[in-house]
Amino acid sequence: MKKRVVTVLVAAMAVCGTLSGCGGAKETAAGAGNQVYAVEAGSAGEAVAKEKGFQTNAVASQADALMEVASGTSDAAIIDLLMAGAMIGEGTSYPDLVHTDELTTEEYGVGCRKGSDLASFINSVFGQSYADGSMQETATAYGVQEAIVEQKASEFVASASDSDVAYIQGKGTLIVGITEFEPMDYKDDSGEWIGFDADMARMVAEQLGVEAQFVVIDWDNKIMELESQNIDVVWNGMTLTDEVKNAMECTNAYCNNAQVVVVPGK
Repeated sequence: MKKRVVTVLVAAMAVCGTLSGCGGAKETAAGAGNQVYAVEAGSAGEAVAKEKGFQTNAVASQADALMEVASGTSDAAIIDLLMAGAMIGEGTSYPDLVHTDELTTEEYGVGCRKGSDLASFINSVFGQSYADGSMQETATAYGVQEAIVEQKASEFVASASDSDVAYIQGKGTLIVGITEFEPMDYKDDSGEWIGFDADMARMVAEQLGVEAQFVVIDWDNKIMELESQNIDVVWNGMTLTDEVKNAMECTNAYCNNAQVVVVPGK
């Protein structure tokens, strides 16, 4: 199932290179006024739906948005392309769902507290892992290697005072705020969090000399969770919007993505 992510991503980028979308997109967009779109609250999907004036049904996660479409309680969903590659179509959890419009092109980044030196530390790990091939190896394990953004070498610059890196090392844990989002963060059969983002977060934790702990958060409250220090980082396929970049200290972009419309197949 994970290998399908690359197939779907490459096909979508080739065919849907513009915001007008791919086959069936105009039909879907034209009916937007009469359709209800399930979206994850606080997500990039919700933002683009509001921008386009779509009628929305805000739910707790992108997985819930797919359930809404599958059950017929929403006409369509707007989710990340990378999740669509893992979750819909033949051989997946939702074989009867397909994606049509590609509404945006975007990039993922990791969010830290505003002014935090943790973003600089993560950038240094990104640069190192891209250079030694471990980032690409991890991406291949989850079928997202074609979406990876090239990382340049980056030197960690610690804050002279109030260092988040020192704070995290002092308490011995890196608390990672996530939602369930395959192929980035999801549980395996034993209940352990895995995925491209989860594995990369563990790589950073190892470099910090601490343990990674994963906490499921309300995505709509991710900024508040950071500022209150309930979590140390938001690492869950987070789109680098202007709002996010203004509210958080963000890392370099590490992955390409898009928001796509998912509907029942004909």
